[in-house]
Amino acid sequence: MDIIEIQTHLIDEDTDQPRYQFDEESLQELMQSIEEIGLLSPIKVRTTPNGRYKIIYGNRRYKACKTLGRPTIPCIVSAVTDELEIYLEQIAENLTRAGFTPIEEAEAFNKLLTDSKFSSSVKYLSSKLGKPEAYIKNKIELLKFGNTVKKLVISGTEIKKDKLTEDQLLPLKDLPLEHRDPLAMIIARDEMPVSDVKKIAKLFKDKAISDSTKSKLLYKTGPGLLETWSTHEHNKAERAKAAEPKPAPAKPAAKPAAKEEQLSPAPAASATPLESQLQRLAASVPAFSPISQDLIQSYVAINAANRAPFLEGVDTLIETLEKHLSEWKAVRELAKAKATADV
Repeated sequence: MDIIEIQTHLIDEDTDQPRYQFDEESLQELMQSIEEIGLLSPIKVRTTPNGRYKIIYGNRRYKACKTLGRPTIPCIVSAVTDELEIYLEQIAENLTRAGFTPIEEAEAFNKLLTDSKFSSSVKYLSSKLGKPEAYIKNKIELLKFGNTVKKLVISGTEIKKDKLTEDQLLPLKDLPLEHRDPLAMIIARDEMPVSDVKKIAKLFKDKAISDSTKSKLLYKTGPGLLETWSTHEHNKAERAKAAEPKPAPAKPAAKPAAKEEQLSPAPAASATPLESQLQRLAASVPAFSPISQDLIQSYVAINAANRAPFLEGVDTLIETLEKHLSEWKAVRELAKAKATADV
């Protein structure tokens, strides 16, 4: 493998290469390193017409050398001409480099699968790149998100404010777009761990919750959504418990002697439907927690287009609570009147 010095002005960047995002800080660090000890790794190029060369990999090193005004760059000249082989080599090289983002990977894989110039398969890419098929498929799933979300995606697993990891996004990938992207932004803002994201995604996948209710839930914070999930799961468990068939009554025991009968306590009466209704409603109502003035004032931050649905949701909540309050006040008055008549 021969390394030759090629004049910098004869080398062109490959604008179709998989990696296109370059961190300015790391580029400055590379330039400083080149100035102090020189370029340690050559770039790889291929020949093009008119005696010029196009980069296969090493764009960042090329940018640093060009900015420094170096007249030549050490290069490896490849004889490969097959576009698929070149693109695969570019991906394989970038997979070993820091800064190759999950979105860049996803776009590269998707290009190989959908571009008529390549027309590859997931199985073929898996064998050529040494990556599991699930790895490639999961990367491509990231492309479901909008550009605003994709710009926040970073490499690694460390959770950072206003950034998103692949693990945080994947639980949301099958949600409708109108829920998927707003939830991703909430999760980035509130630095929600992956375990909590999975619970929130489960909440939004529940078909028992209407789309209008889910849209209103998007006004909550990440912790608020997690609390809603917890309450919803508790209520589901309570409803399932109430719906369970009652066990068959036990056969009555032999009639005891009269004396024993007087000493035995009266059996506890089973709950009436009204008592059961009260228990279920009380269990579903969270403990009262005052809304802070800061939270109330945050209304002004709501997008103008979303204020009408927000106020509609508030009206619906108040109307429902008032109906419950009216009914149970009537129950209380009836119970008090009955208690007075029994005295």
